[in-house]
Amino acid sequence: MLVSTKGRYALRLVTRIAGSGGQGPVSLRTVATDEEISLKYLEQLARPLARAGILKSLRGKGGGYELAVPAERISAGDVLRAVEGSTSAVSCMALEEGGFCPREGHCTTVGFWAGLNRAVERYVDGVTVADLAKEFNAEQPADRPLSRELP
Repeated sequence: MLVSTKGRYALRLVTRIAGSGGQGPVSLRTVATDEEISLKYLEQLARPLARAGILKSLRGKGGGYELAVPAERISAGDVLRAVEGSTSAVSCMALEEGGFCPREGHCTTVGFWAGLNRAVERYVDGVTVADLAKEFNAEQPADRPLSRELP
């Protein structure tokens, strides 16, 4: 599985929001600055993450984004699927429900790809955003709080 920039940046965005410790909404501008990611790109990523029920947008003064559900209930796989569409290693394994590969019945490698997909799914679904945020927060110096956008 090759995770694109969308997947990598989406995980960084969601982890950064989770790592804020529930101190209120986090602006995309703050994440853009802290993570050195284009604000426009983060705006494009926030939409599918909100549609997937991972983020929620809060408008107005002090607005920004918060997790829509607790970080413990969001897996890395949820985030990746929201922006990438699939975590499958090969396109024939990423077919939508009811779809099938025309070679499925006589493909000599279908078992290998299915096993690889199961291993990837187990891993990405076994790591939560809370796990990633814990790791992130452990790396931050105690005297360096997450930067916040000034009013």
